[in-house]
Amino acid sequence: MSKGCSKLDEAGAARDSRGTYPGKLNKIINLFESLPEDERRETLVSYADNAKKQEPRQHENFDLVDVRKDEECTDTVGVYLHVDENGKAHIRMTLGPEVQTLTRSMTAILCKGLEGSTPQEILDLPSDFVRRIVGGELVRIRSQTVYYVLTRIKSICKVWLDRQRMAAVA
Repeated sequence: MSKGCSKLDEAGAARDSRGTYPGKLNKIINLFESLPEDERRETLVSYADNAKKQEPRQHENFDLVDVRKDEECTDTVGVYLHVDENGKAHIRMTLGPEVQTLTRSMTAILCKGLEGSTPQEILDLPSDFVRRIVGGELVRIRSQTVYYVLTRIKSICKVWLDRQRMAAVA
């Protein structure tokens, strides 16, 4: 599959939405649901190949940074959160060289799909869409991997929201 991920994202825009997901994520979900299993896996690899584009850029500033190696992952993963003046989240991620393809895929998908959502929207996001993207087979054999990135992103959003609540009380 030679299409870039932005063209792939647009391909998912034509389908009706199911559930209440951010618009960009919903387009990606719709795309994956429209694909046969072999193309779904090729598209996951295509997203994995684009994970490096989700790394922090020079001169970007972040409200929170969480870089660590967890036992659920084969290498270090960094999550970088910036919440702009309109309350919209912008997430960047770094992945160590040993991080698996599926984790790389979910990184690219979630960074793109959650761009511009609020931290509360991200925290409230149901995880059922993961199965709709990667398919039931991969969820069964890679259950920890497919939810890892979402868990890390939700975690940093929760810390940010907790800090905002504490600052409002003080």
